[in-house]
Amino acid sequence: MRTTLDIDQQLLDDVVKASGEKSISRAVEKALKVFVRQQAINDLRSSAGKIIIDDLSREQDEAEDRRQERLDERRT
Repeated sequence: MRTTLDIDQQLLDDVVKASGEKSISRAVEKALKVFVRQQAINDLRSSAGKIIIDDLSREQDEAEDRRQERLDERRT
């Protein structure tokens, strides 16, 4: 998609150099992806301690054991 932007030339040069990309478009796209990813990480970090996660691994293991026992009984 073509977009016209007014971006400081030095900043743009720095983005191209830092990204290692040869084209301005790829450098800007890469920078935008990094920005969006960082925002998602920040959102997750801000929710730390606010989300309660139940660890059901023990119950899941027990259910799997019961399932395996039933399968073993059917085979005999």
